[in-house]
Amino acid sequence: MTIQWFPGHMAKARREVSEKIKFVDIVFELVDARLPLSSRNPMMDQIVQQKPRLVLLNKGDLADPEQSKKWQEYFQAKGFHTLIINSQQSQGTNKIVHEAKKALKEKIERDKRRGLKPRAIRAMCIGIPNVGKSTLMNRLVGKKIAQTGNKPGVTKGQQWLKSGKELELLDTPGILWPKFEDPRIGKKLALTGAIKDQLLHFDDLAIFGLEFFARFYPTRLMERYQVSEEDLFLPSAELLMLISKKRGFKDDYDRASEMIVQEIRSGKLGTYTLDRWEELGAIEDEA
Repeated sequence: MTIQWFPGHMAKARREVSEKIKFVDIVFELVDARLPLSSRNPMMDQIVQQKPRLVLLNKGDLADPEQSKKWQEYFQAKGFHTLIINSQQSQGTNKIVHEAKKALKEKIERDKRRGLKPRAIRAMCIGIPNVGKSTLMNRLVGKKIAQTGNKPGVTKGQQWLKSGKELELLDTPGILWPKFEDPRIGKKLALTGAIKDQLLHFDDLAIFGLEFFARFYPTRLMERYQVSEEDLFLPSAELLMLISKKRGFKDDYDRASEMIVQEIRSGKLGTYTLDRWEELGAIEDEA
C-alpha cells in the first residue's frame, strides 16, 4: 500500500506560509507525540529558516510517556524549545507563552534596550493535518474560533487569533509534503489519522498496526483481543482473521480491520509511540 496525499490547498498554504513567515516572531510547530519525527514536514526547516521555534508534542496523553521524554530531549538537543502537551484537555498549554518568552529572550531584551514598547508575541502555528492545531488555537484563545474536526483537512485558510494580551496566533492549514520517500511514514501517518480514510486500505493498515503492537506492546494485544502469546507468531493476516472471529465478525475482515485501526487511534490498546527512540537512526533515514 502506497499512500500519498497532497491536495491543491496544501500547495497554496505552503506558499502562503513562506510569504507570511517574516511577520511572526516565533513558530509553534505541532507534531504528534506518537510519531514525533514522521509527523514533521521536512519542508518546514526550509520554510521556517532561522525563526525561533517551539516544538509542541501534542496528543501526549496517547503517546508512550517514556518515549515522549526521550523525544523531548532530542528536540531540546537540536536547539528547539519543547513541550509535551494535550490540547484536547488543556494539559501543558498554560506553559506555552512562558516557553515562547524563553525562546525569544534575546529579542525581548534587545527591544527593551532600544526603548520599544512591549507587544504581544506573534506566532505562526504549523503542522500536518489532524495534529490538533485548531484545538490548540481554541484553547489558547479561550473560545471556539478556529474550526476543528477529528479528520484531516478541516482548516483551509489562514487567520489571526488573539490570545489575551501576550500572544497573537496565525493559524494555518495542515500541510503534508508531495511524496513520502519511505512507505512506512505514510502508514504511520495513516494509522494515527493524518490522512483521509477514503484513501486507505484498512486491512493493510490493521496488519501494520498488529505487527507493531506484537513487537513493542504484545501484552496489550493479548489482553485486548484475547489471543495467546503463540498467536502473536502467526502470519499477520492469520492473526487478523483470528481476531475477526473472536470479535464475532466471522469472515468480515474489512469490519475487523477498521475496528482495529479505530481502537489503536483512540487509545484502547493503551499509549504507544510509533517512532521509537531506540530506532532513531532508521527513522531519520525514513524522513
